[in-house]
Amino acid sequence: MAAQLPYATMHDIFTRFHAAEPEPKGELHHTNAFTLLVAVALSAQATDKGVNRATAGLFAIADTPEKMLALGEEGLIEHIKTIGLYRNKAKNVIRLSQILVRDYGGQVPSSRAALQSLPGVGRKTANVVLNMWWHIPAQAVDTHIFRIGNRTGICPGKDVDTVERAIEDNVPAEFQQHAHHWLILHGRYICTARKPRCADCLINDLCPFEDKTA
Repeated sequence: MAAQLPYATMHDIFTRFHAAEPEPKGELHHTNAFTLLVAVALSAQATDKGVNRATAGLFAIADTPEKMLALGEEGLIEHIKTIGLYRNKAKNVIRLSQILVRDYGGQVPSSRAALQSLPGVGRKTANVVLNMWWHIPAQAVDTHIFRIGNRTGICPGKDVDTVERAIEDNVPAEFQQHAHHWLILHGRYICTARKPRCADCLINDLCPFEDKTA
């Protein structure tokens, strides 16, 4: 685990991320808060591309909690059975749809606590929805962020909660809104797990990782 980078280095890193991609976007397809919530819930232990393939037809006919309930659990399964753990995810999506209709007028709440009370919605999923839909600078830590946070010293920590706090505490405020997207995309495409593309890395000279690839 690398030590936490100093503020000046952190500012330089995120200035470069911003210059390269001022408005980074999540890669899960969605049309509203509900479809975003469902897509993120389905993405656990699955790829964004796989989820997008499954939800293309699903969201065309079930883009609200009411329509999802009309589709039903078996109808939902037909659309998402290519995704891992699809039966349990289908149960959760139907249950959360019921709760949204019953308790929230069919709307997705903007509270982390309310979101996490929904079936199948953990802190990471809640943070994605808060960040992407409600534009709250919540930090959703996935395996990519956890890896590069510790590899580079951008946000080191022994668990995802510590890494999340490291982002909140150490990333300059002006970059908080997009921080987790920059980090996810960097980990997904450049700072990969087995063979990081260090030669293509825009923060190579600022990164203390000792086992850099040529």
